[in-house]
Amino acid sequence: MADLSLPLETFRRNARVNAALLGALTPDDYALSDGRGGWTVERHLRHMAGFRVGWLWNLSREHAMPLLDPTQKDADGDPLWRWQNAPAEDLGAALSAGDEAAVDAVQAHLASGEPFADPWNEGGYRSNPAHFLMHTVVHDSHHRGQIMALLRQGGHTKEEMDALDNHWGIWRE
Repeated sequence: MADLSLPLETFRRNARVNAALLGALTPDDYALSDGRGGWTVERHLRHMAGFRVGWLWNLSREHAMPLLDPTQKDADGDPLWRWQNAPAEDLGAALSAGDEAAVDAVQAHLASGEPFADPWNEGGYRSNPAHFLMHTVVHDSHHRGQIMALLRQGGHTKEEMDALDNHWGIWRE
C-alpha cells in the first residue's frame, strides 16, 4: 500500500482547522450571508460536510452507509444523509464522521488495489484514491475562505478575525 502518512496528516490538520472555525462561531454567525442571495455560513458548512457523503455515495457506497439514515429515503429511494435536518451546531459531528468515512474508504481501496467506483465517468480519483482526501482539503479551504469573508462582513472585529487567522499555525507545525 502507498505511504499515506503525509496526505493523512494534511487531512487531519484540515479537520483541526475546521474544528477551530466551528469552535469560534456564535449561534448568530450561522445565519450570516452576503445579503445578495449567497449562501449563509450554515449553508457553507452543511455543504462541506455533505460533500463527503455525496462523493462517498458515488465512490464507495459501503463507506457512505454510516453517514446515511436508511429509514429515510429521497425521491429516488436512496437513504438520506443523517445530518440532513440537524441543527447547525451538530455539523462538527457530521464533518468528523465524514472525515472518518473518507479515510476508511481511501485506505480500503488502496489496500485492495480496487479503484473507486466511477458511475458517472467523472474520473473518480483513478490515479490514486488519496486524491479524494486532497480534493476535500481544497474544497473545505475554498468554503472556509467564503465563511471568513461572511464573518468579516457580518461585523466581527479585527481582533476576532485575527484570532481566527491563528489556524495558520496548524499548517506550520
